[in-house]
Amino acid sequence: MDRLKQIESFVAVATKGSLTAAANAEGVAPAVIGRRIDGLEARLGVKLLVRTTRRITLTHEGSAYLEDCQRLLSDLANAEAAVSAGGVKASGHLRVTAPAGFGRRHVAPLVPVFAQAHPEVSVSLNLSDRVVDIVNEGYDCAVRVGNLPDSSLVSIRLADNRRLCVATPAYLKRHGTPAHPGDLARHQCLSLSSDASQTRGWAFTVEGEVIHLKPPGRLDCSDGQVLHDWCLAGHGIAWRSTWEVEHEVASGALVSVLDDFAAPPNGIYAVFAQRRHLPLRVRLWIDLLKQTYGEATYWSGGAARPAPPVRAAA
Repeated sequence: MDRLKQIESFVAVATKGSLTAAANAEGVAPAVIGRRIDGLEARLGVKLLVRTTRRITLTHEGSAYLEDCQRLLSDLANAEAAVSAGGVKASGHLRVTAPAGFGRRHVAPLVPVFAQAHPEVSVSLNLSDRVVDIVNEGYDCAVRVGNLPDSSLVSIRLADNRRLCVATPAYLKRHGTPAHPGDLARHQCLSLSSDASQTRGWAFTVEGEVIHLKPPGRLDCSDGQVLHDWCLAGHGIAWRSTWEVEHEVASGALVSVLDDFAAPPNGIYAVFAQRRHLPLRVRLWIDLLKQTYGEATYWSGGAARPAPPVRAAA
């Protein structure tokens, strides 16, 4: 009996909930599906499904095997599409995660663009400031900003991420403009209260070396957008990424200070699990990120304008 047919039948029964539904979808008798499942269980030496007259449920081994089988069938479909005469066609479900603030501005606008270009792909976007475990939580790709910890994940650098110290002209008129990072000790500084990327403090380059300061301030918050709003309201100096404050710096609503002491940029990355054959939908999503963020005018233009859709070659 063909092993692939056994696997396809097992996935169909597990997802549709019955032998009859799986048989109807394929146009065969339920007994044919049953024999394939029996053959698969006999070959593996484990029980995958518990079948009663009312329902079919997965065993513990069946649940684990189902995930692997679904991934195998998806990879096989993508591999065949890549070499077929009809050209490449992405399909399946894409799960993406990104930091909340960056994701709202620079990831969320790309999702409808991608979905329109690839109508057989559905997309789920998770926005969270915690570091999501993409492997154990089932995500295909994460967009991450900042220095990456060592891990077994694969990362692709999409763009530089620079940090600026910014304040309103009114605040600087009242309190003066700092000329050296040490001057921040005399200012009200607006800091993130719980952000792993800033646990060491604000980074500056002084005499050729990167130093970290934890400047004082009476206000801190775990939400970057709140710090942004406080800064615009003139409550202090904030250390923010260029993608957060580029509009306001360009318009003059905020002024960048201590530019001569700016630390080297970190990065904006696409991160995904190591796979021998990356699903086509994931590759095309990463291509869209690279194309969009790689546009020379994208970051300087301020607005999050998606690049033209990345389409698979015919």
